[in-house]
Amino acid sequence: MSAQVGEPVRLADGRLMAGKDAPIGGQAVLEGVMMRGIGLWSVAVREPEGEIELRSFPLQSVLRRHRFLRLPIVRGVVALWESLAIGFRALQLSADIQLGEEEELSRGAWIGAMVLSLVLAIGLFFVIPVGLTSLLRDQLASGWLFWLVEGLLRTAIFLGYLALLAKMPDLRRVFEYHGAEHKTIACYEAGQPLTPENADKYSRLHPRCGTSFLLIVMVIAIFVFAPLGLPAWYWLVLSRILGVPLIAGLSFEAIRWFGRNRSKAWVRHLMWPGLQLQRLTTREPDHAQLEVAIAALQSVIDGEKPEDLELAASAGLEVAA
Repeated sequence: MSAQVGEPVRLADGRLMAGKDAPIGGQAVLEGVMMRGIGLWSVAVREPEGEIELRSFPLQSVLRRHRFLRLPIVRGVVALWESLAIGFRALQLSADIQLGEEEELSRGAWIGAMVLSLVLAIGLFFVIPVGLTSLLRDQLASGWLFWLVEGLLRTAIFLGYLALLAKMPDLRRVFEYHGAEHKTIACYEAGQPLTPENADKYSRLHPRCGTSFLLIVMVIAIFVFAPLGLPAWYWLVLSRILGVPLIAGLSFEAIRWFGRNRSKAWVRHLMWPGLQLQRLTTREPDHAQLEVAIAALQSVIDGEKPEDLELAASAGLEVAA
């Protein structure tokens, strides 16, 4: 599996960003990193004893089997759902490795956590903002003001949520592994050998980061809900819940476009707010953490098939970094 070589550029933090994209995504987990490609995903975790434990799994995406699901917007919804499922599975594996076999959490507990997280996210970022704005409905003279206030409130809640997470000391290690994931992917995208020394030259900020994706969600939601006007409150709440897949699909197309066009200076200006937010959810990793991220990515690279890469190139199966 060969990387897509592009001319690196420097971001605001002074570190390098690869000039081109590659169909690789990932996620920080407990003392480790998950990396995924097109036909394989791997988790590398630093054991309490200091060794790196690596586990790899085939990836049978429905996007590969159904052309309809690869249509713009639709593919984003499917890809994000699959990424969420893989992400929770990776978190479970990392927790099991850290806790040991005697204290492993059940599959049911993780499924429950996944469902609860989705419900809380929709409630916090969609239902609560429209509910609070509805209290001011009589004071807002038009539908335009309503959706503007709602959008600003949603974005403020999101920014406050990230700021709160950034202040939690227990998450610092996760944020460092998040930075290691980004640096390793960027190093691969630039066509450089995967070593801690090479990866450390690259920025911990990445165009396809989930943090940037969520900011795009907040912005796109404002425009998606604007044409709905001011129906009854229960229709407002229902529209915010049912509109989540559409907003997610549109946001996926936007983050995919940013990744593919990152070499353009004006595109990097558009990316700037999302990259700055990543300063809250990433930290500079050490070389030991980069070794873990490299182990996960190398496992994916070694296991990918040429036909999977051809499908990725033709169908645009990028994933979040």
